[in-house]
Amino acid sequence: MAEAERIIGTPDIPDVARTGQERPERERPDDATPGERSDSEAAPTPSDGSGADEQQAPSRGKRRIAVLFAVAAFAYALDLTSKLIVVAKLEHHDAIEVFGEWLRFDAIRNPGAAFGFGQAFTIIFTLIAVAVIVVIARLARKLYSLPWAIALGLLLGGALGNLTDRIFRSPGVFEGAVVDFIAPKHFAVFNLADSAIVCGGILIVLLSFKGLDPDGTVHKD
Repeated sequence: MAEAERIIGTPDIPDVARTGQERPERERPDDATPGERSDSEAAPTPSDGSGADEQQAPSRGKRRIAVLFAVAAFAYALDLTSKLIVVAKLEHHDAIEVFGEWLRFDAIRNPGAAFGFGQAFTIIFTLIAVAVIVVIARLARKLYSLPWAIALGLLLGGALGNLTDRIFRSPGVFEGAVVDFIAPKHFAVFNLADSAIVCGGILIVLLSFKGLDPDGTVHKD
């Protein structure tokens, strides 16, 4: 009998039976612990980069706000320092010629707006300056554009500079006269705060023409 089985050969065991015997040892997903599961079973992570952009947006906005206030602080400090020097050294003295008759430093008190306009509306211009500061503070929350941060910083610094004069200088609170001292030939006398306001306004106009919004988006009409 054994000799017959050797000659004939033992029948092949079906592959299904073999795989059925091996499967309990090779595939046991239900018995695996959470820490032993493969990486392929982990939750998929977004591959389009949208999550990273959402995380970078707040930090980018904070940097733009920091630039805005840094520019405003620089413009304000420069204006305030120049006015203190002018009041202490130049007021009630003869004008200083910088470039002959074309540019002089001559200290005057201006109750009006920038470049000496509207001298009868001191309180109104004071309220406008306060409104500008409030609007800039509200825009800062949606600020993601670096050029807009610089422009708004110049406006804020200039507005704060002249507002400081209107609050603390004579003849009284919100009626104070602004110190002007830059006197080009055939032009109104102004100060560094006025220059910052004008430069910021020009930059805002250019950005608007280019279609760049404060939030960093670009639109084309």
